[in-house]
Amino acid sequence: MSSLLSGEPTVVTAGVDLFTEALTAQAAAVTPVAWQPPAGSFDALARVMADQRRVAGNALAVERMLAAGATLVDVRPASEVVGLRAGQFRHAGPPISWERASGPLRGALIGAALFEGLADTVEDAEHLLSGGGAEWAPCHSDGGVGPMAGVVSPSMWVFVLRDEAHDRTSWCSLNEGLGKVLRYGAYGPEVIDRLRWMSAVLGPALQAAVRQHGPVDVKGIIAQMVQMGDEGHNRNRAGTLMLLRDLLPAMLDAGVASSDVADVARFVGGNDHFFLNLVMPACKLQTAAASGIPGSTVVTTMARNGTDFGIQVSGTGDQWFTGPANTPQGLFLGSYGPDDANPDIGDSAITETAGIGGFAMASAPAIVRFVGGTVSDALRTSREMYGITTGENPAYALPILDFRGSATGIDVTKVVRSGVLPQINTGMAGRVAGVGQVGAGLVTPPMECFTGALDALGAAAPPVG
Repeated sequence: MSSLLSGEPTVVTAGVDLFTEALTAQAAAVTPVAWQPPAGSFDALARVMADQRRVAGNALAVERMLAAGATLVDVRPASEVVGLRAGQFRHAGPPISWERASGPLRGALIGAALFEGLADTVEDAEHLLSGGGAEWAPCHSDGGVGPMAGVVSPSMWVFVLRDEAHDRTSWCSLNEGLGKVLRYGAYGPEVIDRLRWMSAVLGPALQAAVRQHGPVDVKGIIAQMVQMGDEGHNRNRAGTLMLLRDLLPAMLDAGVASSDVADVARFVGGNDHFFLNLVMPACKLQTAAASGIPGSTVVTTMARNGTDFGIQVSGTGDQWFTGPANTPQGLFLGSYGPDDANPDIGDSAITETAGIGGFAMASAPAIVRFVGGTVSDALRTSREMYGITTGENPAYALPILDFRGSATGIDVTKVVRSGVLPQINTGMAGRVAGVGQVGAGLVTPPMECFTGALDALGAAAPPVG
């Protein structure tokens, strides 16, 4: 005791800042620790932590995720792949009604109705959609994903990816580019014209190229691009160019008209986000491989519809746990500002669910010029995500972190115990239908999603003892 009193004290503080500030004011050395009580129900957390299935279940979930493959095998109309008929649509995020739908989701549904010829005017489309003349469901309900509003209609073409290890298929629409595009809720004539060209020229040309080339290893391209400055969500420049490298010769060999090849090359090469729509279904295949494991607390889906943020968890299957979507904070285009931004939207958070995107920003320092923050923030975020995940993916190694595998397998219990939420980087859609993209930024899910999942996992846990 005497040595303790005679030496220089070492002080560690936790909780409120008052004690830390008082010691600092007296020039005392103090180490503050970021700690807070766990979120949600203590009883539910205790039941889940005591569930003897949890540790083995989470290990199996990560094992399946790491074993999942992702190969581009075809490009086809959504009517063939998803089975959509006239008046049927798919959208991003958890289920939602027209009455609760956000501006960008409404705008994208309006645009899809115009594109499909179900309505001649915006007013007719709104009447059709609000009056029960069409139906829509989440892309995730059919094993697919959609960026931003994520609206897919029968005539739109989609990428088809396979995971042979687990005999699963996933799909995603083709990427339109940035700005005034359907997925951001725009529906002007230029949007509809672009969609018609994509269905008439781009989709068939890509189909011919893939069938001529043979399966394309999308997972392999992702593994390379995260070592070339991409993070797989809002920076996909290297991935897009590698895809062009693989498919352009095959497109020519397949006999696609040279003028169409030139148009496709210009369109894809001028759109750094094009490969995102292949990364997303690849990540969906990875996370879906972990679904349905009793007792597992690993998150298999994070998705947003512009109103609600929803997650799904391995141990609770297809059940959604939702909370109000937060509005991203970041950088804005032109004269747009925070008041113009809609709350978070899109299925693209599947990239973070799989361990890239916001989790891999350390490997894409240039991303901060698009979504905001600093390079130091990007490094800190990637390191912090290891604290809320169950494993690491050596296939997606981050060079700046000495090639450490990306943080993989978000664990509900680690999120609620630490208070650290998954970091997502994302585009921002305009709040008003028809506006399109207004910026890009950073966002986190609401904690309600994770506490809701914790309650359900606790209720499903076997009795202790």
